[in-house]
Amino acid sequence: MTFAEPPSGAAWEHRDARTGFEVLRTSRGQAGGWTLHGTTTAVENGTAWAVEYVIEVDDGWRTRRARVRHPLAGRPGEPTGVTLEKTADGRWLVDGRHAPGLDGCVDVDLESSAMTNALPVHRLRLDVDEAADAPAAYVRAADLVVDRLEQSYTRLPDTAGRQCYAYAAPAFDFTARLVYDESGFVLDYPGLAVRRA
Repeated sequence: MTFAEPPSGAAWEHRDARTGFEVLRTSRGQAGGWTLHGTTTAVENGTAWAVEYVIEVDDGWRTRRARVRHPLAGRPGEPTGVTLEKTADGRWLVDGRHAPGLDGCVDVDLESSAMTNALPVHRLRLDVDEAADAPAAYVRAADLVVDRLEQSYTRLPDTAGRQCYAYAAPAFDFTARLVYDESGFVLDYPGLAVRRA
């Protein structure tokens, strides 16, 4: 199974869980792979926030590095940013320090982003009815705390020419049927976002 080359840009309207917008720009990385640069601004539970990210993946869509920041941070004690890096031997560094709980993860997943659900789908390239676990280094939107998130994807039969996956994140008691376009970017993430461009 192959995907079309990702578009140079994309956008999602975030709704239900929060109200906001996410905009993405993609470009080829200097060492191969892709650089994914995006920003989400949203209101959630009456609180406004903005998260900017730059994620670098290799040609197999395995995360190399992610920089996540609050571009509007400025109050004392407010988190401003976090950097995650995957070493050649598979260890994860968070702001330069080894985070053993993340070892074994291949992807990064941002609470603030619908785009990051593209990473495991691209990387796994599942056949219909095939399933895989995809634990991720999960970055929370409000405080940029990084945790391990156990999640799984099961490829469902295509609908109207679109790839569909059953997604599960047991820690949140959450399941959803995600629909993707030909480039492997999510079109419909029930309860979170819908693709607008």
